[in-house]
Amino acid sequence: MTDPLSFDDLYAAHYADLTVQLHLYFGDRQEAHDVVQEAFCRAYARWRTVSGYEDPVGWVRRVAWNLALSRWRRTRSALSFLRRQPRTESHVAGPGPDRVAVMAALAELPAQQRRAVVLRYLADLTVPQIADREGVAEGTVKSWLHRARTTLADRLGADENEETP
Repeated sequence: MTDPLSFDDLYAAHYADLTVQLHLYFGDRQEAHDVVQEAFCRAYARWRTVSGYEDPVGWVRRVAWNLALSRWRRTRSALSFLRRQPRTESHVAGPGPDRVAVMAALAELPAQQRRAVVLRYLADLTVPQIADREGVAEGTVKSWLHRARTTLADRLGADENEETP
């Protein structure tokens, strides 16, 4: 009587062959790897039963093929659904000239000032929160914000005191 085949031996001997078979049939290499791996995972979970079969490789092959067919059917159904959807796409306008000017002006600020402005006015952090996050004194954050607002006002042609936080 021969020793029963171990799972590791079965995997090592047949993983590559099964992957090649499914890849050639379905045309998707990654999908083939995924379904063969899943089939071997299922075989491992039921190894006491599967190892007793006359052809454990045949069982793994059948499971892999069934998984591949199920995925193919799901993909086909999803594509069919998408084809039936209206083809109207909403138009999203690009950024306006003001936004482009603000982004360009922000890009010219030193990194610390830019970070302070973004954290204060876009992330709505307080000066103490920014100071804690950046590891500096609150006065330093206030200085960064003042310098940044002054520079932005010059570049954008606005009065720095128009919108004070």
